Amino acid sequence: MTAVDRAYSAVRRAILDGRFAAGTRVTEHEAAALSGVSRTPVREALRRLQNEGLLEFVPNHGTVVPRWSESEIDDMFELRAMLEAYAVERATRLASSEDIAALRALAEAQIAAAQAGGEGQLQEITRLNSQFHERLQQIAASERLQRMLVALIEVPLVAQTFRKYSGEQLLRSSQHHLEIVLAMEAGDPASAASIMRAHVLGARTAFYRAMGRETASRATAL
Repeated sequence: MTAVDRAYSAVRRAILDGRFAAGTRVTEHEAAALSGVSRTPVREALRRLQNEGLLEFVPNHGTVVPRWSESEIDDMFELRAMLEAYAVERATRLASSEDIAALRALAEAQIAAAQAGGEGQLQEITRLNSQFHERLQQIAASERLQRMLVALIEVPLVAQTFRKYSGEQLLRSSQHHLEIVLAMEAGDPASAASIMRAHVLGARTAFYRAMGRETASRATAL
């Protein structure tokens, strides 16, 4: 791994896990300290993250993690719902028995993690969730579709939605994956796509509800 790759991975991970929140300025010095490389490769890494939409350059302020308006948030969830529904339709038609078995194993492991609770639960569910969606994209066998989905799924706002789920919502979201697998196993692409769309739009609902609770809490505190 090159120095640029190390800097890119370290800053990207910090954005996605919330250490660099929306609106936060990310300096070359901070990125260099975080990744353990010099500022020259850091500059290239920050440019790469800007190209991917994970950072933006604001005149007279520097490089920051973007904020999104409500309409932009709606767009991201709606586009993701449409594209992931299409991806699972393609995957249903193309999946082998081995693919279905792998997806089922991931879905069942995620349900078990949601039921188990405990320390590290969220990290494990997030890992399994990512693997499930990535495997579906691979089965769908469309590089263009995969690039479009990565640009939507890996923005920090969407990547952190799980953090706003209750325990019950985590379990229900995990169960959606198994329902998708069962529809694929039955050779029903329309049902699989419908479940996927509901799954993604349910994440949007959970996100807005959590934001409402947080806003109310701040107002009460003031």
